[in-house]
Amino acid sequence: MRRLFALALVSSLAACGGGSSNSDVDASGGSGSGTPDAPASGATPAIAVVSGDATLQPGEEITYCYYFHTSNTSEVLINKWVSDMQPGSHHAILFLNPGATSQPADGTLDPSGNCGGLSSQGGASVWTYATQTVHQEVDLPGDDGNGKPLAQKIAPNTPAVLQLHYLNATDNPLKAHIDLKAFALPAGTAYTQTDAYVTYNQSISIPPGAVGKVVTGTCPLPAGVKFWNMSTHSHKQSVATAVDDGATPIFQATDWEHPGAMSWSNPTFYTFTNNSLTWSCTYDNNLPCAAGETTCNKDKTVVSGPSASKNEMCMATGYFFPSTGPKFEVQYGDQCIAL
Repeated sequence: MRRLFALALVSSLAACGGGSSNSDVDASGGSGSGTPDAPASGATPAIAVVSGDATLQPGEEITYCYYFHTSNTSEVLINKWVSDMQPGSHHAILFLNPGATSQPADGTLDPSGNCGGLSSQGGASVWTYATQTVHQEVDLPGDDGNGKPLAQKIAPNTPAVLQLHYLNATDNPLKAHIDLKAFALPAGTAYTQTDAYVTYNQSISIPPGAVGKVVTGTCPLPAGVKFWNMSTHSHKQSVATAVDDGATPIFQATDWEHPGAMSWSNPTFYTFTNNSLTWSCTYDNNLPCAAGETTCNKDKTVVSGPSASKNEMCMATGYFFPSTGPKFEVQYGDQCIAL
């Protein structure tokens, strides 16, 4: 039962904002095919990928899945990410699935938005990197408190998928893609492993017209871990999100599209006092209907689900260390389930 729930959930998460579309798709083939827009200065990326171009019509909102294998031919220790997205891009999430036995062909740009297809092939996909800004550079902390840099370990030729959420708010068609690069420590460097810690609330239910509806969850943490980054993820009914350590606020945001993030470094890495994390989202389900709609969200109960326009999400997302692998925790009723 837990396995089936995990597959359904990851499929739902990875389809965030998804749905069918009549968009034209120009997908260049190959493993991470395409030429990077501009090389990062001072280093050669260990992994580089440019997704195929998607053409978005005016007013169109859709999530694509771009499938590929990472371009590294040996294990790499990633300590920096650089990404560039075109106008019309809302967010991008990189999922890895080292246990996959099959996936769509490299270079596939799937407009279904169902990026969770990997999860049925060897285990749940691994949230590895995410961005909600046009240009983003993330340098992992260079000192874990004991002189070692933090890094994410990525095996060679790892099956991967980019979830690409697009929204064209202009009056003209747009073409959009992401250019993603990862830079690595020298081979043999002593390091401390860091990975993603991601939560998801499966029990969201927002009544029609509700204002100030709060949804919350609490999940345990591995004893003694430290965080260097923390943020949240939700959809358009959300008016506030928060991550708390008991009664102590850790992160707060009021912009669902661009919540920002809290970052720490040595010697101020954050450790939760009781080895548990609480996150919450506040919703107003009173948004006016879009042009041409006779009924919309404010007229119905909004629940957890993949669509950015019809469903909601409430997530805390962060990176912790020391780690032996990523953590994905789900609030389901009054239980927190580790997937």
